[in-house]
Amino acid sequence: MPDTVLTRRALLVSGATLIVAGGTGFSVPSRAADLAATPTMRGGANNYRPGAPIVARIGNGGFLMTGSVRRAGDGAPLAGRRIQMWAHTTEGHERDERSHGATLSADDGTFQLDMPQIVPAFGQAHGHLAYDAEHDDGGFETVFLRPVMSSANDTTLHVEFVLRPA
Repeated sequence: MPDTVLTRRALLVSGATLIVAGGTGFSVPSRAADLAATPTMRGGANNYRPGAPIVARIGNGGFLMTGSVRRAGDGAPLAGRRIQMWAHTTEGHERDERSHGATLSADDGTFQLDMPQIVPAFGQAHGHLAYDAEHDDGGFETVFLRPVMSSANDTTLHVEFVLRPA
């Protein structure tokens, strides 16, 4: 049976790993109270149409917009929050009414909506999503997002809403 030798280097690496791990918050539950609210993104409200209808999908689908809605601070999932989505797609411009739709978050705070493939507008393939307090009774602040896709060939886009109570 070989003898295990603890070298100085192994001891230093192990100690440094413990220090870094302890400082990064591996105890997630104790840090959940620090979950910051999602800020509104510049350009997020462009071509917004207040009160777009809740739909099963936008157009013929083929691109999946997904995400989650949580409460700032404790990170609790928020069910029944109205999330609106729109984009420049293969079936219409982001200003077109037919390119807009909304969905509600599920019990676990997740949401998804199928829509036509997003295509670049102004040189970027991007979507628009909104939580609009004016069209929801949840008591949270309005947030507009404009996430840019890593590639125009992507067929999904995922976002995280962390809402601040109003």
